[in-house]
Amino acid sequence: MVSLSTWCRYLVHKIEYSFTLGWKSYKRGQISDRELQDAVWKNVFQGKLTYLHWSKGEAMAPTIGERGGTLLVRKIPSADPGRVFVGDVIVMKDPDDSDNYLVRRLAATEGYEMVSKDEKDEPFVLEKDQCWVLADNEKLKPKVLNEAKDSRLFGPVPMTGIVGRVIYCLRTAVDHGPVQNSHYGMRKDSPVLEVELDVDDMVKNHKS
Repeated sequence: MVSLSTWCRYLVHKIEYSFTLGWKSYKRGQISDRELQDAVWKNVFQGKLTYLHWSKGEAMAPTIGERGGTLLVRKIPSADPGRVFVGDVIVMKDPDDSDNYLVRRLAATEGYEMVSKDEKDEPFVLEKDQCWVLADNEKLKPKVLNEAKDSRLFGPVPMTGIVGRVIYCLRTAVDHGPVQNSHYGMRKDSPVLEVELDVDDMVKNHKS
């Protein structure tokens, strides 16, 4: 049973998401003033803050199973350091293929100084709206057959490529649970998880 306070926090998140999404479309000239208001209210009453995403491969093991997992992803309509945080597991557009999506952990954002273990590489600072992402699986070598495929291979990526934060992972029907994100991310997502998590639906959509 979801408490009233949780519902209120969830509703605040839903209004913020709906306005951000509507404003983004309005600034691009895709909708008019009147349509902006309609779009916001439609999202508040009919939209969801999450979607299911299937992830495969070993890059994020053990967070996600080596055979893959069904993920509950919180939508991020406009990614910035105030909405996604270092330590979060995020879904992002593949820098090499915009039709594909990668699941990686956010390791650094704008202003962070990046220092390589290889002394030949010069340190550098991430510029505005840039981030650094890494695979969780420490056994994989990023520069050997592109195993890990993260920022150690393709470098900094734009924050605009982030579309969501992974908040729950179903590896199998009996092995599932919340994803360990940053403290700030988990606090923001707790009411969303309580209201929108449907494990039975995740099991039904799971690919074995």
